[in-house]
Amino acid sequence: MPEASRTCAATVVARLSSDAVTVRKVADALAESLAADEIAASAFEDASGRWSLAIYFCAPPDAAAVRALIASQAGAPAAQALRFETLAPADWVRNSLEGLAPVEAGCFVVHGAHARTRVRGNRTGIEVEAGLAFGTGHHGTTRGCLLALDRIVKARSRRPAARSTAASARKRKRRAIALDIGTGTGVLAIAAAKALRQRVLASDVDARAVAIARENARINRLGGALEVIHAGGLRAAAFRTHAPYALIFANILLDPLKALATPMARLVAANGHVVLSGLLAGQAGAALASYRARGLVLVRRMTLENWATLILVRPRAKRGAVRSRR
Repeated sequence: MPEASRTCAATVVARLSSDAVTVRKVADALAESLAADEIAASAFEDASGRWSLAIYFCAPPDAAAVRALIASQAGAPAAQALRFETLAPADWVRNSLEGLAPVEAGCFVVHGAHARTRVRGNRTGIEVEAGLAFGTGHHGTTRGCLLALDRIVKARSRRPAARSTAASARKRKRRAIALDIGTGTGVLAIAAAKALRQRVLASDVDARAVAIARENARINRLGGALEVIHAGGLRAAAFRTHAPYALIFANILLDPLKALATPMARLVAANGHVVLSGLLAGQAGAALASYRARGLVLVRRMTLENWATLILVRPRAKRGAVRSRR
């Protein structure tokens, strides 16, 4: 979390209860319009699937201007539903995050600093301190991706180790084995770096998310094992430099997933996995069709809280076959 968000002595909080899409729109609108040292925010999902957003202002805000901004981005109902409260100065974001219980997904446990000692020795702890709680592991898409990674790691451990020459070993050391597109807080990239014990490349179009992910990588003591870059799409040279990838995560939304199908298929290695999420259960078929058209094969579909996670693999081309250039 950026230092400004950590130390913000909030005097006013604005609260909103809505669906995930609306909450994300409101949070993004405020983050783009206000400086990082003016606000901090915390968002989380309750057991019913409803999302709650709390926006903490370091100085009393212009409530009418905030409502107008939210109305322009998320609609009048969201602006009208916003409720403002006056608070005594305190680190309210940290206090709210401390109320979040650790999340277990296979061998992984996502937790805050307050729960560091609760992680058992046979689990892989991922410590996250997020200015926005998207990516704390509580959402079904994040948990689905972590469960997918757990399955992939366990399957890799059962396979016999492949022989390699010194040259191929040096080449693998230079490139990243996994890619996380739209990394957010960096949870999935951190999990992959810890579980696979090899380099991971992560990206996000939001510069603020990149800063948060880098800070979380530092908290998890990953050193150079995780590189986080500011990039939209997959056009940056860094993606090609580290390719091909044995594993690619894309926990984003349906439209960008469909748009990235072709470049993603070109970046994944033979027998490599692609894990897609950010999809409502009813959207999984549309995403799957785009990737099947690029030669990827569905291995497993998981649904958590009406959110779908797809695990796909790129089959190794048969000897003598002509490789597709789509």
